[in-house]
Formats: sequence, structure tokens, C-alpha cells
Amino acid sequence: MPNSMRIKMANTIRFLAADMVQKANSGHPGAPMGLADIAVVLGEHLRHNPKNPKWLNRDRLVFSGGHGTGLIYSLLHLWGYDLSLDDLKNFRQLDSKTPGHPEYGHTAGIEITTGPLGQGVANAVGFAMAAAYTANQVNSETCALIDHKVYCLCGDGDLQEGISYEACALAGHLGLKDLILIYDSNEITIEGETSLAWSEDVAKRFEAQNWNVLQINGHCYDAIDAALIEAKSAAKPTIIIANTIIGRGADGLEGSHETHGAPLGAETISVSKQKAGCPPEEHFYISEDVLVRFRCAVEQGELAEKEWLHRHKEAPLIEQNEALARLLNPDFASIKFPDFTNDKEMATRDSNGKILNAIATAIPGFIGGSADLGPSNKTTLNNMGDFPKGRNIHFGIREHAMAAITNAMALYGTLIPFNGTFFVFSDYQKPAVRIAALTGIQNFFVWTHDSIGVGEDGPTHEPIEHLSQFRALPNFYLWRPADATENVEAWKKALEIQAPQGFVLSRQKLKTLKPKRDFGEVANGAYLVKEREGATLTLMASGSELMPCLRAACHLEILGIKANVVSVPCLDLFDEQDEAYRTRVVNPDTKVLAVEAARAVEYYRYADDVLGMEGFGASAPAELLFERFGFTIASIMKRACKLLGAEYRDVEIGKCLI
Repeated sequence: MPNSMRIKMANTIRFLAADMVQKANSGHPGAPMGLADIAVVLGEHLRHNPKNPKWLNRDRLVFSGGHGTGLIYSLLHLWGYDLSLDDLKNFRQLDSKTPGHPEYGHTAGIEITTGPLGQGVANAVGFAMAAAYTANQVNSETCALIDHKVYCLCGDGDLQEGISYEACALAGHLGLKDLILIYDSNEITIEGETSLAWSEDVAKRFEAQNWNVLQINGHCYDAIDAALIEAKSAAKPTIIIANTIIGRGADGLEGSHETHGAPLGAETISVSKQKAGCPPEEHFYISEDVLVRFRCAVEQGELAEKEWLHRHKEAPLIEQNEALARLLNPDFASIKFPDFTNDKEMATRDSNGKILNAIATAIPGFIGGSADLGPSNKTTLNNMGDFPKGRNIHFGIREHAMAAITNAMALYGTLIPFNGTFFVFSDYQKPAVRIAALTGIQNFFVWTHDSIGVGEDGPTHEPIEHLSQFRALPNFYLWRPADATENVEAWKKALEIQAPQGFVLSRQKLKTLKPKRDFGEVANGAYLVKEREGATLTLMASGSELMPCLRAACHLEILGIKANVVSVPCLDLFDEQDEAYRTRVVNPDTKVLAVEAARAVEYYRYADDVLGMEGFGASAPAELLFERFGFTIASIMKRACKLLGAEYRDVEIGKCLI
């Protein structure tokens, strides 16, 4: 393409972005204007179909710097996605298709929600990992059904975030050759020049991480084109360090941090357009010849998809198409879940490990691993090999990147990922968990060592506020099963829910409960394990605290107090049930005591009193800690008597026949 046309196309992007921000009186014009030249050339290489944004073998394009939506939405409109010029004019307005940061599922063409800096880099790694595994399952020597690239646009802020170090180190280690990171190196952040806080040699950093490193002038079209050609044929992941000028084309403001996050002003935009040869007083202007050039993406994309469909149909090995079909259409009904009826006791991390293996045996796209904790989290998939050909992913000690990587893997289209760490280290994952909840990504978080039951490792490793934190997160479902059988029923329900979910699991062994129960009610989040006629008390508990509550209820009966006992494997799901079910489970005519070895403040929406943790834990054997902090049969009984205004007296704590 002639560079004269590329200049017109780039200027169109620049001033669409500037007009969007100016009209909204909010936004970030600097990065879109600086990246416009790269975006034009990248469009010549990108293989995608604007009329079918879900085509499996499309190139993935991740905008890690999600604040650059002026660029993103301009490109999507110009390429022919379902985003009108009126949508651009409605930038950052209520209920528009063009929110301040890109949101997956809200705007056609957005691959994943980005904005919190650095996460998009890890997402791109996740897409590349998903592609690598899928290719290994469905490609043959003569026919590649998966052969696309993953591009990611990022900036200085993305690479300063620690998650980018984690993700890029893993990408280099794995040799993800189809990953291309385009680094917009404009040396500007909100506070000014990056030298205020940053002086590392990015090229050497990526060379040390086993990346192919290219450095170019980000405003030279021929250099951009040559770099992309080289990157596409590289034998390892490539970073293109593109030296750019923020606010390129903004009269008097080129290179200034003032262009980062504020409108340029009507006069500046008008003068800038005039100098660029664009109509100075026309807003959201797109010339016909420019639009025709951009809209070639539609015809080219439809042709590329048709070629791929023909390749798919004519694949020489029937096994290729069958393998792809199994990945695209998981058969959950074929899962043979383990039966734990005859197991007297088992840690829920152990039962969960068996469940993961049962799912993986039936579902070829079920894949995952831990942050260097597989043997402890029980997340190893037995005899299933290691990534990229096998399904055990060794993430290393990279919790934040692991969560963001598996978010992208879940959106790729062929995989159902899980990841694992200790529950206390979910703190490192929280930003990515939040993005998963915001956009309904079905990512499974396996969190073991769930309470003060961690024991001797002490309070640094004992999660206290974490259950409350994730229960407060909208569109996130937190499971804390009380035994192995409840764990199975939880997974059956979890696989049906299109949202992220956490499984909070015990290190210590928990008794397998023997009473008759309608396990269908596990799917409702809470259910009556034991109901007594004429009850005046309800005990609610999850996980390891359920058994002491059951035994306490038996012994309270000796004191003349009849207590119902409710298991709460998923408080989030219980909150969603209708009032009739909730009042059936938690009788409003009873006093309610909730018991959980955590902060547990969220139970106050049902409970009159909560026996929870008031501080942090300590270092000691688990049984001593449960005694110290009041999670014993006697302590529960005393708290219940106080709640009811009844007299407590010591009774012999013996066997309880539930």
C-alpha cells in the first residue's frame, strides 16, 4: 500500500480518537494518536473477519493498554465490525457500546476486557498458550487447523507492572512463537517522563527471557511492516519495541504527558487537522477512499474464513475434525464422578484432585495447573503429560499471571481451564479474578489450605478475610464443600454456571457425612442437613465447621435446645434463591448462629450472631488452633445458649449419631 494512503488512514484514526475524547470531555487521546501508524500497518497483517468475530482461527488482538479505546473503537468501526459512527460519537456515555475501557461481550471485536495495566499482556500469553495446546491436538503434518497469531499492543505502564514480568518469562520459557508483543515505547506516563521511575533496558530484559527482540521507529511504515513480517516467522515470541511520540499530530502537544488523559481542546484539534490536510471543522470525518481501504478487512476476512472452512472440511485425517469437535463441544454428561460414599474421611483438597482427574478424563479441553503447588493443591492430572502437548501446566510461582492467563484460555473457545494455589495467595490473583467476574469468564480457581486449619505455617498462611472478600464480588461463586460427596455435587453445578468460581478446600481430613440428604439442594447453595421438629435454633456452617455444628446440635438437645443444621457450600448461590426456599432452609422463627473459621461477616444477612475470626491466626497444630479460637463443640454450644438466653452447663462430649 502506498505510504501516502497510510498517512491518510493514520490521520483518520488520530482525529476520530481526538474527536471522541473531545465530545465526551473525557478519555485518553495521546496513545491512540501515537499508535495510529502502527495500527494501519498491523491491519494489513491481521487475519480476522469483522462479520464473524468468533471465527476460531482468527488472529487475536489484545489491547493491554485499555485506556486507548479511542484507537480501539476507531479501528473496529473502520474495519467493519458492528460499531457505528454514532457509537463512536457516544463514547463513554451511559449504555453505549463504547465504554471507557474495552469490555468483552459488550462490544463486538473485543477479545477480552482490559484496563488494569499489565493484565492484557498476560491475557495475550494465555491466548497463545491456548492456541499452542489446541494446535497440538488438532493439527497434522499436512494440515494445520490452528495456525493464527496473537498480537498485543502494550505501553510503558504495562511493562512496569509485575504481572508482565511473570507472563513474559513464562512465554519465553515455553517458546510461544505465535505471540507478538508490540510495545508502544513513548516514554511517557501520567506523571511525566518514564525516567522519573524507570530506567531499565527493556530489550535486554526480553532477550534474557528468551524473546526475539526488534526495535523500530514506530512512525516509519516500512519499518513497521518489515518488523511484523519478521515477527510472524520467528521461532520464539517477539517483542517489537516501537519508539513513538505520544499525541503524534497534536499541534504543540506532541510528546507531552498532557495528551495522556485529557481532551486536547477544540482549537488544538482544529489546527492539528488543518496541518494534517484534514477538514478542520468537520468532526468524526472519514473520507470515502480511506473507508474503502479499511473496509477491505471484511472481504479479506470472509475469504480467509472460507479458506479455513474448506481446509477444515478437507482435513486429510478424520481424527483432526473429531478432535476439534470434542474440544468445541464438551460432553459433561460423560463425566464419571468418583463415589466417596465408603470413604470415612478425606480432605476436600484430596477429593477435589480425584474430581479434577475425572473431569479431565471425559473432557479433552479441561486443562490447568498450579503456581508450583501441584502436589499440595492436588491439581495434577495423572498420566496426562505436560503442556504444550499435555494438560498439566507448570505456571511457576506466578499467581497473578496464572489467573490472567487462564482467563484468556477460557475465552479462546476450545478449553476449560483451572488454576490452583493456597487460598491466602488468592490475594495475588484478585485483580484477574475481578475481571473474570466482571465479564463472566468460566475460570475455575482451586484454593486449598482454607482456614486456620493450615496450622503450623502460621498466620501468614492462614486466610481470614478471604471468604468474605470473594463473596462480596458480584458474579463470582465461591464453594466451600463440607465433605467429599458435597464436593462432587458442587462441581456438577459449577460446570453449568457461566461465571468464574472458586473452590476453597481443606488441608485437613473431614468426615464424610452419613445422613440422608437431597444432594440436589447443594446446587441451591445451602440446604438442611438436619431438621428437628420444634427447633428454636439454626446453625449455619460451611466446610470443616459443619461437623462440629452437627455434633453441637446433638449435645444441645441434651440441654433441651432443638437445633436445625444448615450446610452452606455456596452462600452466593443461596443468596440467589427465592424467599420461599431461603426461609425453608433458614427458619425465620429460629435464632440463627453462623459458624465459620473466618471473618464471616456476610452471614449477618441471615444470622443473629456469627462465631467467626476476630483477628489473625497463630502457628500451632490445627486442632489446638480450633480450640484456641473457639471452633469446638463446647464453644458453639456456649455461643448458642447465650444467643437464646438459655443456661449452659457442661455435658459429656461424646459420639453423635447424626
